[in-house]
Amino acid sequence: MRSRFTKYQVATAIAILFHTIGLIGLLFFDKTFFLQSTLINLLLMLILLVWTQTRKNGWFSFFLMSCFFIGMGVEMIGVQTGILFGNYSYGVVMGYRVLDTPLILGVNWFIVIYCSGMSVYTLKIKFKAIPIILGGALLTTFYDWLMEPVAVRLGYWRWNGDGSIPAYNYVCWFLISGLLLSIFHVGKFEKLNKFAVNLMLIQLLFFLLLRVTLK
Repeated sequence: MRSRFTKYQVATAIAILFHTIGLIGLLFFDKTFFLQSTLINLLLMLILLVWTQTRKNGWFSFFLMSCFFIGMGVEMIGVQTGILFGNYSYGVVMGYRVLDTPLILGVNWFIVIYCSGMSVYTLKIKFKAIPIILGGALLTTFYDWLMEPVAVRLGYWRWNGDGSIPAYNYVCWFLISGLLLSIFHVGKFEKLNKFAVNLMLIQLLFFLLLRVTLK
């Protein structure tokens, strides 16, 4: 018997469930357990995105790995030198680290870039490179702007010095996401994933609610 639900609907329902539980837990219960569950949540979102990607091929794998390794590379440079993003350091809640950089960040870079790229593609801007890359980079940078104060309050990372988030951080996010979105655009894989668009909306709403309510 065929399921009445598409894989996009199933994945979206799972994402809503986990983000809702996380939101309630962070706002009304002991934050420690839910912070430690971040790693599991990101890995689950990765699995769901790969599952809902149609016609997976070598280009898709190349894009995924590019996001992971470039994302990890720029984060390591940032943490170790401050040349990228600014002067910051990561907390202990994000799992195993290499050069003081959590490995899960490579996964997060893929999730954010992939969802941003898919979201811009749904606008069908004649699939021109410049508007797609610029639009996706702006969306990614907006996502980071929304997330930054929440992540700092929850102890995922901290900004050194006076603790303020530097504008340079957003410049780096825009430029690096533009590079990764260029790979996304030229990659010859199917760029239609409704779940990726839904996940971007879910995460934006998740961080918006935390930003205005979290103490």
